[in-house]
Amino acid sequence: MENHFHPIKVPGQSPMAILFFVLCGFSFYLGGIFCSEKEKYVTDDITEAVDTTQEMATGTLQTKAVTFPVCSIEYQDYTPCTDPRRWKKYSLHRLSFLERHCPPVFERKECLVPPPDGYKLPIRWPKSRDECWYRNVPYDWINKQKSNQHWLRKEGEKFFFPGGGTMFPNGVSAYVDLMQDLIPGIKDGTIRTAIDTGCGVASWGGDLLDRGILTVSLAPRDNHEAQVQFALERGIPAILGIISTQRLPFPSNSFDMAHCSRCLIPWTEFGGIYLLEVHRILRPGGFWVLSGPPVNYEHRWRGWNTTIEDQRSDYEKLQELLTSMCFKLYNKKDDIAVWQKLSDNSCYKKLENPDSYPPKCDDGTEPDSAWYTPIRPCVVSPNPKYKKVALKSLPKWPQRLHAAPERVSDVRGGSDGAFNHDDSKWKTRMKHYNKLIPAIGTDKIRNVMDMNTLYGGFAAALTDYPLWVMNVVSSYAANTLPVVYDRGLIGTYHDWCEAFSTYPRTYDLLHLDGFFTAESHRCEAKYVLLEMDRILRPNGYAIIRESSYFVDSIATIAKGMRWGCRKEDTEYRF
Repeated sequence: MENHFHPIKVPGQSPMAILFFVLCGFSFYLGGIFCSEKEKYVTDDITEAVDTTQEMATGTLQTKAVTFPVCSIEYQDYTPCTDPRRWKKYSLHRLSFLERHCPPVFERKECLVPPPDGYKLPIRWPKSRDECWYRNVPYDWINKQKSNQHWLRKEGEKFFFPGGGTMFPNGVSAYVDLMQDLIPGIKDGTIRTAIDTGCGVASWGGDLLDRGILTVSLAPRDNHEAQVQFALERGIPAILGIISTQRLPFPSNSFDMAHCSRCLIPWTEFGGIYLLEVHRILRPGGFWVLSGPPVNYEHRWRGWNTTIEDQRSDYEKLQELLTSMCFKLYNKKDDIAVWQKLSDNSCYKKLENPDSYPPKCDDGTEPDSAWYTPIRPCVVSPNPKYKKVALKSLPKWPQRLHAAPERVSDVRGGSDGAFNHDDSKWKTRMKHYNKLIPAIGTDKIRNVMDMNTLYGGFAAALTDYPLWVMNVVSSYAANTLPVVYDRGLIGTYHDWCEAFSTYPRTYDLLHLDGFFTAESHRCEAKYVLLEMDRILRPNGYAIIRESSYFVDSIATIAKGMRWGCRKEDTEYRF
């Protein structure tokens, strides 16, 4: 990764404070040579970090040089907050052991996560959608269990992805074509953002990319081993997660479409609580698509190890629950059923009846509160003050990308003017970034993360390139993620004092803007940078815009992680 420092004024600091740009190149394996011989890259075990920082008279933070060792090979696929080694400590109830459970501070690893033996630089997009190196994701289980459903197949040194799935063994494109017939908005730019719960190897999300739709593919770390890792290795947006006891890390009224293709989520159990979470994150007028049991039970029940009576009962219960939550059956054909979340306030009014189930949520929990927030057994009804949040009220893609969303006014200091200024600012910055990292816009950079976005301006400035951006909004920052979704981009809430919900080596470029200025009082820089090292691919890049106070300290830690860094001026050059 390469780091850049650029001078600009930082809000809240003295007028002369300088913001530098650190551009870091992740050269853990120098020259692109990936060695399996341990001695070629293991360094002395110098990891003491006690009292390593001090403030110098120069007014900058200084850090003593430290070299981080390489973790043992058993940590090659380490996901700290969804670690199978710790599952036994947590409850089986609703599979909550698969949710985020981060290790305490004293158990944090202070080492560099190594790649698997034989790791190669990932195959470039768009070829990567159809194939990846076996050694990069060396899991045979999913291949053996799912080969008859055409999820993937192993040939020689590669996995190939034929585009199959449990409900579309003959190919995902034909499946989405049928869905497109049922939902015309897929074709005309009405639908832009989607979420796929229980995503398999993300073939559905991969197909939708060609149709101008960005999908967050969601799956837990489970006995399918590495669904999310396969997705990201292919260059398709994905994140580790499960609908269980906690809300998903997304704001309310965000996604235009949600999808489940035989994803094994028990939708009608626990009072329909999983459906209530889908309802919360879908915007009014958005669509929920279900294929698999109990849809088309009349013709499919024999293959489901059940009885036609049980499946009929399940379907009727599902339809009843959805109706009670203000969904309506929108369309149905063969194995696919589509429901639409109602925009009309009259249905939600009925939920105020004390005898109704599920009830309407009170105002005790913010609809957008979604970081370690328990799912509540109630319906989050659309706020009537919003006139332009419903799907039919938004501009179609790509016009919505640069249109100031209505919800920007909910942000402190937010306004149409502030949004437009931010949008313009990032267009200027991106021209500068392109000069600093010529790889932007080429097939060398596919998976990108903006680690502390405001309105998604960085991602918006990149939309013409063959890449996608995961926009992250700090759980401690202003709630701007609804604005990101309203403009047709994707993202998640996260606290960078903890590990991100992804596998190692899954991003090509990380971008960080003033993070340490804003959050160093909570999150120790060393752990944030080690996490960046975990999720960046070898030969990846990191752009760190930061005030001069933190620059030397960041560069010292980065050097200890074997990054090659250089300082650069910002686009303002003063």
